[in-house]
Amino acid sequence: MEAKLQNRVQRYGWDAAAKFYEEGWRDPLSPAQATLLAAAAIAPGEKIIEAACGSGLVTKAIARAVGPLGEVLATDLSQNMVDLTLASCAADGLTWVATSRMSADDLAVAEGRFDAALCALGLMYVPEPRRAVQSMRRAVRAGGRVVATVWGERRNCGWAEIFPIVDARVQSEVCPLFFGCGAQGALAADFAQAELRDIAERRQKEVLEFADDRALLTAMLRGGPVALAVKRFTPEILEEVEGEFLHSVRDHRKPDGRYLIPGEFVTVSGRR
Repeated sequence: MEAKLQNRVQRYGWDAAAKFYEEGWRDPLSPAQATLLAAAAIAPGEKIIEAACGSGLVTKAIARAVGPLGEVLATDLSQNMVDLTLASCAADGLTWVATSRMSADDLAVAEGRFDAALCALGLMYVPEPRRAVQSMRRAVRAGGRVVATVWGERRNCGWAEIFPIVDARVQSEVCPLFFGCGAQGALAADFAQAELRDIAERRQKEVLEFADDRALLTAMLRGGPVALAVKRFTPEILEEVEGEFLHSVRDHRKPDGRYLIPGEFVTVSGRR
């Protein structure tokens, strides 16, 4: 798919997913987000830009780390996500957070403006992740940090059947590229190509817990990358998809109804 069209699909998809995202993913993604923040080593007073901020889960942690003397610019391709982030930060009194709708591969900021650029689980959706890494590098000063976390290898993510199940009905446009960044050394190679140094890769296996069928389906279908495709389903097709997906993860369902599903994340850091 042509890059401009891919970005448009992603924008509308995450606009659709926005109101379900936190409900579905707040707890399952927290270990990966903690790794990203630890790798970033944010200090009070720093200026941070975040690409693909989503609903602001990581943004608020960044804001608390830099404190009121710091500065945070949270960006996302989805206006609905940007609006959620701004409202959430304002509600928590994090008034030093600004937001802007931008694509991760085209951060329209002055070169060298920030101390660090972060992206939590957003590069899988960019048509050319390497361009996004280059854009993040451009945004930071000499010696500034670039840190990104992506999903790992498909074989290590027990929920991955959602893509072929959805694509059998409506092409979601994310399955072919989603796990590319998580291949061994792939994201680190993008960092090297962007001429970042001191590159470190951390591969992290986790168990994602979902309370019940509803929590799992909300995260996977309504609050995730296939949300735009799901909007096109009839109630009958949606019921089919839900049943087929739950069958695909049946081995991860516990007697009390919880799902404990394996997942893998990759965090890569480097310096300009």
